[in-house]
Amino acid sequence: MKRNYLSKKAQALKPSGIRRFFDLAAGMKGVVSLGVGEPDFVTPWTVREAAILSIEQGYTSYSANAGLLELRNEIASYMQKYFHVTYSPSSEIIVTVGASQAIDIAMRTILDPGDEVIIIEPCFVSYSPMVEMADGVPVHVQALKENDFKILPSQLEEVISEKTKAIMLCSPNNPTGSMLNKKELEDIAEIAGKYDLLVIADEIYAELVYDEEYTSLALINGMRERTILISGFSKGFAMTGWRLGFVCAPEEITQAMLKIHQYAIMCAPTMAQFAAIEALQNGRSDVDEMVKSYRRRRNYIVQSFNDMGLTCHIPGGAFYAFPSIESTRLSSEEFAERLLLEESVAVVPGNVFGASGEGHIRCSYATSMEQLQEAVKRMKRFIEKIS
Repeated sequence: MKRNYLSKKAQALKPSGIRRFFDLAAGMKGVVSLGVGEPDFVTPWTVREAAILSIEQGYTSYSANAGLLELRNEIASYMQKYFHVTYSPSSEIIVTVGASQAIDIAMRTILDPGDEVIIIEPCFVSYSPMVEMADGVPVHVQALKENDFKILPSQLEEVISEKTKAIMLCSPNNPTGSMLNKKELEDIAEIAGKYDLLVIADEIYAELVYDEEYTSLALINGMRERTILISGFSKGFAMTGWRLGFVCAPEEITQAMLKIHQYAIMCAPTMAQFAAIEALQNGRSDVDEMVKSYRRRRNYIVQSFNDMGLTCHIPGGAFYAFPSIESTRLSSEEFAERLLLEESVAVVPGNVFGASGEGHIRCSYATSMEQLQEAVKRMKRFIEKIS
């Protein structure tokens, strides 16, 4: 009898629900994709040039485990200038291989077997698996569409137990685009303080906000010592393929995270770090231009969805719209699959982001206006056909 070499943990993990639709779309011609969660902009030339120059100058060896000190200095300056939060470059910042790795090592650092992490849904598909891989227990709570997919403090209190260690928070949110304002963050901070909880704040979309100033959770009174702030360069600076993120947290936490990081990864790619230095020093104007373009696209696609009968709230940040398809009487998976096969438009079914995502689809507007207009034309045709 052949031995099973796979761990029970690996066998139990479910594949990402997003991948199935990407794989289907990859085998088709003429697909307009609103599925991929990455900017359609190329990384700014000066940032690419900085990486090329670092290679030409021979900077191809390991950096310090926590990242180049010059980069950590720039991250500290950037976070203070734009988000008004202060961290020590030498002891409270770690450069990681994408924000996802930062979340992974955060979970492995704070969780003992059986510790619970509250996961607010709809959410990024990796959160719950990361908790499980760290031997924690994800506890799901649903942010509802009638609240614009924003969690209420009373909902958090209902699921807190003596095993609760942390809350996982993403604002602006993937997949809904909802962004918590200062008062809403203060409400969450009050809960965290009352029950002595950490908050892992995924702020990867902090640059991409449209209607109001962004507030970092770590800025809220009393939350700096309770917050593991996760961010990076993928979304705001159009650097997804560079795989570069960072974590900011109190020294006790970052130094424990650094031990896991140095054994698992060693360090982030050196040439990507040199690129990030340039991005932080001189790339903000490029970010601002991207935001202007995203705002125009957001306004267009949200209005288009509402006009065709797919109710859609206005996302405050990120680059996702999350329209309701309940009026079609199709499940989110049925809608997404038929739309792809019949009209060659790729979207992501909302249920892959959690139970409260059912009845919705995630549509990325990080693509050209021409592509968005074509997608809207095809979706209108599809809605008329199934009505």
